[in-house]
Amino acid sequence: MSLLEFPSPIADTSHPGPRVASGDAGVADASRGEIRVDLDLRHAGRRTIRIAWELAGPATAPVVLVAGGISAHRHLQAGEAFPERGWLEGLPGAGRALDPTRQRLLAIDYLGADGRLDAPLDTADQADAFAAVLDHLGVARVQAFVGYSYGALVGLQFAIRHQARLGRLVAVSGAHRAHPYAAAWRALQRRAVALGQLQCADVQGLALARQFAMLSYRTAEEFGERFDAPPEVVNGRVRVAAEDYLDAAGAQYVARTPTTAWLRLSESIDLHRIDPALVRVPTTVVAVEGDRLVPLSDAVALVEGLGALGHLRVLRSPYGHDAFLKEHDRIDALLRVALHNPGDAA
Repeated sequence: MSLLEFPSPIADTSHPGPRVASGDAGVADASRGEIRVDLDLRHAGRRTIRIAWELAGPATAPVVLVAGGISAHRHLQAGEAFPERGWLEGLPGAGRALDPTRQRLLAIDYLGADGRLDAPLDTADQADAFAAVLDHLGVARVQAFVGYSYGALVGLQFAIRHQARLGRLVAVSGAHRAHPYAAAWRALQRRAVALGQLQCADVQGLALARQFAMLSYRTAEEFGERFDAPPEVVNGRVRVAAEDYLDAAGAQYVARTPTTAWLRLSESIDLHRIDPALVRVPTTVVAVEGDRLVPLSDAVALVEGLGALGHLRVLRSPYGHDAFLKEHDRIDALLRVALHNPGDAA
């Protein structure tokens, strides 16, 4: 494997990382970097912002923007250039709908994800961050924006704010607004963090918030299958079967997430609200039946607001809101139709 710089204007000049290329069609070129730009944040005024990005795919291939939940970042999957595990492992790949041998997959670290930006954030700000990276890379227009969960909200904003740069949108488990029930869940999670901070126990508060969140991401059906065991009495306290799972989820999350980052990104979900009629690009909305955070009714309302440009696909999964992280083959099949056979989505 030889090292090769991407041809201008793709080459990054700010914080260059490895660029890898190969004659093997199964190996994608990869690059990452950082930029600093001045952005007008919707609720916090003009700020100088650092944006970290990663791009994987042949230099002449069309670009697809990919964005996930608030825990997602710029690294989608392990590869030869960047071997660490990514947040979307198992979904992109050769022959898949997201194929880094035929497309350039571009992702970023969300604004505020490093915990340094303690200001109200909006999904519109994240959309503008994507546009700033495209400017930096010299990319005028992208084939598609594929957004999951929070990323779907960002994709909707991108479609409104940067319509001329976007071919089509796929919004998975995301809608035009924060449902009041889901917003109430998140408000209680933020109160758990606030209570932890009052007790000088920030980590414990964030861990508890994450544990609450896991209950909203998954379904009663999954918990019934996985944790149907009698409770135990441990040190004079009753402990139910799901607690080990929840404890592990909380510990893993606090090990990689600053409290400020989680709070600001959680708030930004609840600030999200768009008029679907302003989205003027072909859009496939993928909803999961049983999703407690983005109910099917909101997905239907979004598609109705999109008019002839909107198409709805419904997936039933015991994983609820997290289905996009677990149902790789089924999600890939839906993406394949949305991205490569758009006429079949009608």
